[in-house]
Amino acid sequence: MAGVALLVGDNIINKSGEIIDLKSEQYSGKIIGLYFAAHWCPPCREFTPLLAEFYNKYHESKKLEIIFISSDRDIESYRGYYDNMPWLSLEYKNREKSKELTKTFRVTGIPALILLDGDTGEIICETARSKVQSDSNGRDFPWKSTGHSNKSVCVIF
Repeated sequence: MAGVALLVGDNIINKSGEIIDLKSEQYSGKIIGLYFAAHWCPPCREFTPLLAEFYNKYHESKKLEIIFISSDRDIESYRGYYDNMPWLSLEYKNREKSKELTKTFRVTGIPALILLDGDTGEIICETARSKVQSDSNGRDFPWKSTGHSNKSVCVIF
């Protein structure tokens, strides 16, 4: 998992607020989804429950982990939204890393879900949001595609 650990840094937390070491053996061989979203975005609020359902069903069998990258405008909004998610998160206080990841992965609209090889950090699928919606049983996971989805998004800058 060293590849993704290098990309996202040391400020990844679990639901209990504990810092997670992505270089730990338990994350080796995982597919990592970077989930860019915010509570103020209607398409995000529509997609998050679908993604949570997919994650809860398949994260163990598909070796999937997700990291929430918030575009919320304040910590209270972030906390309220993250409370509804079962996965990891980049700590809200690390706004510079959030901006860096948004730029690195050319995210211009949310929600966006990008799948990475956890060990190398290489992009597997840039359109995973649409794949979750079209392949809800994960038959073809991990999806392999590039390009951007034309689904509804909230524009971020």
